[in-house]
This record gives sequence, structure tokens and C-alpha cells, in this order.
Amino acid sequence: METVTHTGPAPVFDRDHLARYTGADAELEAELFGLLRDQAERCVSAMQAASEIYAWQAAAHTLKGAARGVGAFQLAEACERAETASPGMWPAAVSEVRAAAKRTFDEIARVLEA
Repeated sequence: METVTHTGPAPVFDRDHLARYTGADAELEAELFGLLRDQAERCVSAMQAASEIYAWQAAAHTLKGAARGVGAFQLAEACERAETASPGMWPAAVSEVRAAAKRTFDEIARVLEA
């Protein structure tokens, strides 16, 4: 997958990015959003339960990749910061990832309704 570089704040959701991979197939996009939602729930739960750095980093890294794949760039950036957070910062990092996930799914719902 190509590396995406932004010159300003990352978009919450970049539909054009996703459309390049899905051919703008709405059914496929809806399926991918469902998979991302499931992945976000699993990864955030794993982050909350993590007691070892490897488990923490694996969960953050997994969600980062899933988010980038569908164009959820703010969520991916929050996961990237979480991935390198020290254990003392994990509670704040989980909160940031959760907030970014909420913004992402709210924006996806808004875009799909339009």
C-alpha cells in the first residue's frame, strides 16, 4: 500500500483514498467499515488489557494499519502515537484512540448518509 503524506492535519476520513481501492463500490466500502469497527473494538480492548509492551504495540499497530487502509487517517495517527507510548501513558493513549475512533465512525456515517 502506498504511503500517504498530508501537508496539514490528517483528515478524519478520506473517501477518495478508499475509492481508489474499492472502485467506489458502496457495498464493499460498507463491509470494510464494519470490519474496521470490529477491528477497533478488538484492538482497543487488547490495548486496555495489555500488560506487556509487545501486546500493546501489536494492538496499536494492527489498528493503525486497518485505519490507514480505509483512509481513516486521524485514527491511524492516534494509533501511531499510541504505538510508541510509554506504559505510564497508555491510559491517555487509549482515550485518544477511542476519541479518534468515535470521530472516524461519526464521519463515516455522515459521509454515507450524504
